[in-house]
Amino acid sequence: MNLGCSDRLMEGYENVDIAPVSDAVRRVDLNLPWPWEDSSIDEINAADIFEHIVDNRDQSIEEAIRYPRHWSGRIHVMNESWRVLKPGGILRMECPDAAKGCGQWQDPTHVTPWTPNGLQYFQAGSMAWARFHEAYGIVARFNVLECKETQYIEYAGSVLCVVWKFRAVLEAVK
Repeated sequence: MNLGCSDRLMEGYENVDIAPVSDAVRRVDLNLPWPWEDSSIDEINAADIFEHIVDNRDQSIEEAIRYPRHWSGRIHVMNESWRVLKPGGILRMECPDAAKGCGQWQDPTHVTPWTPNGLQYFQAGSMAWARFHEAYGIVARFNVLECKETQYIEYAGSVLCVVWKFRAVLEAVK
């Protein structure tokens, strides 16, 4: 599955976006519960999409615990990715690193910040997962197989913009 594909269609994948650019793209709002069955997907490619998923911080903590997918965009996409992936399924994700550079903040449609350190809350066996998964409504558990940061230099006219992104490869633990 190729989430948030826009015009980057991947052969052999189901290409998904909220605003399909062609008939080859399935329209899905990833802010909502995802339409795929549990444990039905081998691999998810999510390049430059998860930072667009909404954080709904206007809920009370009681509502957030009962309905965690509505509270945190990060928890929602990680729980949904884990839910639809088969055991051992792979999530390949790429996001601007909100802790470095302007990449997270330059795009006015980026609403949920991500950092590589935040993956520990979804990592099987980590102290952060063990301590907080119940309270935060996290059911997702992944092995982090790879996480790399890359720096890009971009110019907007004469303005220099340094963009840091991280790419992670995660394996669903079920």
